Amino acid sequence: MRRSTRRSYHSYGTRGPRKIWKILLGILIVIVLIAGWGAWKVFTPYQPDEKAAAALAEAAVAVKVNEQEHWVDFEPAKRSGAGVILYPGALVKPESYAPLARRLAEKGHHVIIAKMPLNLPLASPDLAGEVLKAYPKEAFVIGGHSLGGVMAARYAAAHADQVKGVFFLASYPDSKGNLKDKNLPVISLLGSDDGVIDMDQVQSGRAYLPANTLYFTVEGGNHAQFGSYGAQKGDKAATISAVEQWNQTVSALQDWMKESVVDGAPKNQ
Repeated sequence: MRRSTRRSYHSYGTRGPRKIWKILLGILIVIVLIAGWGAWKVFTPYQPDEKAAAALAEAAVAVKVNEQEHWVDFEPAKRSGAGVILYPGALVKPESYAPLARRLAEKGHHVIIAKMPLNLPLASPDLAGEVLKAYPKEAFVIGGHSLGGVMAARYAAAHADQVKGVFFLASYPDSKGNLKDKNLPVISLLGSDDGVIDMDQVQSGRAYLPANTLYFTVEGGNHAQFGSYGAQKGDKAATISAVEQWNQTVSALQDWMKESVVDGAPKNQ
């Protein structure tokens, strides 16, 4: 009598691939998590500190602060001189420049701090056009901090008839922001202890500036203290206070505007 035998079938053809796919899926999840964390670290902007928050919240008759969709508006009760459009540095929240903006507004200048998408000036370099449309009867100078200055110069170079001057805070123009023959007054401010800016680019950028550009050094100032968002990676420690750096910056900008811009119109150069 024959004994019946059962054949056992094993899924040798499926267990191996399933195990490999689980391993690959696990690796993919780890990669995604690491990439997400890296992107979060890279694109997390510098936040306004307590001094910036105070400058925004301060209730004063002399200056009215308005939070608009695309900019923060510092409007003086009594206007004197040109308005100021300020482009923030890369990955710096616009509110971080509130102390500087308030001080300029207290001197009579209508100050607009641009809000850039993703806090990147590269994302909306022509935002100044919206400001000019919103205030068609006002004259403005334009400038910015760090990468914001590069983008502001590009706007000014392409719309030289719409702005009355250009300023750089720890910044410089590139070839797309060539202002050499635009007949616009220009001032460049740099902290003596700036550890972030590329000095080779600063020097090469001078080729795109007019011969009568004013250069002002904030002795003891660094890169981050043009704003108010704490220490910046790679920057040197300033040897003057943030308040002193803001005051020197405001004084230099105001003197420049008084000497180079009259009633919002540039003087003959």
